[in-house]
Amino acid sequence: MKAFSPKCAAAALVAIATASPAAAAEHLDGAHLPWPLALPFAGILLSIAFGPLVVKEWWHIHYEKAAAFWAILTLAGLVYIEGLAPTAAAFAHSMALEYLPFILMLFALFTTAGGISISGRLVGSPLVNCAILASGAALASVIGTTGASMILIRPLIRANGSRGFKAHVVVFFIFLVSNIGGALTPLGDPPLFLGFLEGVDFFWTARALWPQTLFTVSVLIALFYLIDCYFHYQENPYYYLEVSPEETSAATSRHGAGLRIGGAINIALIGVAISAIVASGLWRPGAGFDLFGARIELQNAVREAVMVCVGLASLALTSARARAENGFEWEPIKEVAFLFAGIFICIIPVMSMLRAGADGFFAPAILFLGHPDGSPNNPVYFWATGLLSSFLDNAPTYLVFFELAGGDPTALMGPLGKTLAAISLGAVFMGASTYIGNAPNFMVYAIARRSGVKMPSFFAYMLWSSAILLPVFAAVTWLFML
Repeated sequence: MKAFSPKCAAAALVAIATASPAAAAEHLDGAHLPWPLALPFAGILLSIAFGPLVVKEWWHIHYEKAAAFWAILTLAGLVYIEGLAPTAAAFAHSMALEYLPFILMLFALFTTAGGISISGRLVGSPLVNCAILASGAALASVIGTTGASMILIRPLIRANGSRGFKAHVVVFFIFLVSNIGGALTPLGDPPLFLGFLEGVDFFWTARALWPQTLFTVSVLIALFYLIDCYFHYQENPYYYLEVSPEETSAATSRHGAGLRIGGAINIALIGVAISAIVASGLWRPGAGFDLFGARIELQNAVREAVMVCVGLASLALTSARARAENGFEWEPIKEVAFLFAGIFICIIPVMSMLRAGADGFFAPAILFLGHPDGSPNNPVYFWATGLLSSFLDNAPTYLVFFELAGGDPTALMGPLGKTLAAISLGAVFMGASTYIGNAPNFMVYAIARRSGVKMPSFFAYMLWSSAILLPVFAAVTWLFML
């Protein structure tokens, strides 16, 4: 271990930022990292869980300080155990290759989607809500879970504005639009995009995952309809007694009439962002540069530049009226940016321990991934990837299990296709299990909360997700993976 005193903690951050590329080229050895380095990650998760409950007023003003505390503690511990250069390399890799693309894509999609306003006589009846959820789930694989979530969450909240209990509507929205609906293309969810960059065919996800996705979406929409009818009936019992099914259908059509879309230029800008994402996986000139030991490929640098330009163009071209009608504000993405910066830093030692495989701290758990004959245990891959994706970022978690399964895209799309399907479904589907399983979850939660929806707490949401999603995921395991 390298000598390091508490007095050097603040100076370490500056030193990390100025370490030479050659020195930073060293890597963390996950096999020798002690388990206490995972505690800051647990700390930031517990802070996110309990902060809004225990110190509500302080948390909403100072959450960035909590994230910074755990991040600094993680970096200080890594410098003490591994030294400055390996910590610098790991920090640069996490920020430049994982966090920066992640947050810039969110910035572009949040800004453009926030400029698209859908207005009209939309009333949140069970049928209308089901139509929005189904449309959002389909849209998520085309423009991404973030884009679909940002376009539809505000119209959904407004449509249900007069209802007394509507938190369940947002919860199912997170399930279907912010997560599960994005399983059919690499554009849908970041884990699948990383698989595309690793060599997985663009259309493989649609060919391999459509039965599981169709089954899961259909079951959840059916469950939502029953639950929403119950709450709707509790608030409007005479609606069901006095209105025939034919009149209900006609009323639903009238409520959807006269819908208007403002800020349509943003639809074209979303197309530009999607094109840049696809192009970065197809165009590989082999050029790039090093940033503190992290290799920045030219195609990725161009993609991030396009994301910035798309966001700025949206701000310049969208009228203030369209954003005002959409209730657009920066606080949701600001909260995500700070908290996920802390998460991406605190996750560094955890991911290193996972990458160490059988030699790391998590070896006992990793041994369960295979059968005694050496073949992969696909249900275990599904649940292991999914459970970790519920609390870790699902994109790097996907990559870890992708590598543990061999890392060969040709084999994983061929004889090991069920294994790759299990990893992909676990990362995408079970990101819905917690508010932090996928970035859109937290953004939708923040928008809903600031719009006056009484959202369940971190653990209350997990009760919802456990009661509803776990039986569905068990059915997916039994039907498609055994």
